[in-house]
Amino acid sequence: MMKKGGSIRGRLSDGTPNPIDVHVGARIRLRRTMLGISQEKLAEKLGVTFQQVQKYERGLNRVGASRLWDISQVLETTVGFFYEDLDDSTKSKSPRNVHHGMSFCEGTHTFDTSIFTRKDVLELIRYYTSIEDPKVLKNILDLVKSLSLSASKPENNILEN
Repeated sequence: MMKKGGSIRGRLSDGTPNPIDVHVGARIRLRRTMLGISQEKLAEKLGVTFQQVQKYERGLNRVGASRLWDISQVLETTVGFFYEDLDDSTKSKSPRNVHHGMSFCEGTHTFDTSIFTRKDVLELIRYYTSIEDPKVLKNILDLVKSLSLSASKPENNILEN
């Protein structure tokens, strides 16, 4: 039986998970990986199985409000972290989309969060955030910016020369 809004138990009419649940799950995985915590360890601290954590991270099982609070405490972040970078496309795919074109986060930019599924990116973030010296952090950021700008110039691309 279909519920109002065309979904069954939080899923879209085609049976796929709600895109917002998928986004929240990806942000749980991102934060867990940034901290170097295994699914098993997170599950243990939450009192659930690691399979349940896997389902949360894939958006297959919805995360209730109290569970999301618990996850935020274990992962030392705010509940809002799990909704950051939620783009308009994802918002509009939710069957109970009630914002009707209004942005939830006025003045913020969005970007493709799929990059956070790459292991090297997650490791880079984890190691970067473990550095405590602000001068070292600034130097690393300046280096990465410089390399990025240099790599984006066609005359520096060795494949084109």
